[in-house]
Amino acid sequence: QVQLVESGGGLVQAGGSLRLSCAASGRTISTDTIGWFRQAPGKERDLVAAASRSSIMTYYADSVKGRFTMSRDNVKNTVYLQMNSLNTEDTAVYICGARPSGIRPINSKIYDYWGQGTQVTVSS
Repeated sequence: QVQLVESGGGLVQAGGSLRLSCAASGRTISTDTIGWFRQAPGKERDLVAAASRSSIMTYYADSVKGRFTMSRDNVKNTVYLQMNSLNTEDTAVYICGARPSGIRPINSKIYDYWGQGTQVTVSS
């Protein structure tokens, strides 16, 4: 079992930056594929970014390419999502997921473990 806890969300002005964290416990996630999703009120949960083990494969949604970057700290068993040049359309609950690498396409939305999410609000 893996438990995931997101943090780092908050209120930021348009053009600002935030770094989200997805901290894992229960076992190492160093070889897992980690995905970051976001869900705005009344909308579907969208895959924003994903990275397989050692970032052999990565995925970024077109809407965040060049602005969002994933990274890992395997010692801390934590994955980060650095978000720059935020705009109001980035407002959502951000949720991380984990699954074993190498089983599904990098842009699959199917994950085995989920966190509870952290709210990101971008003001104009």
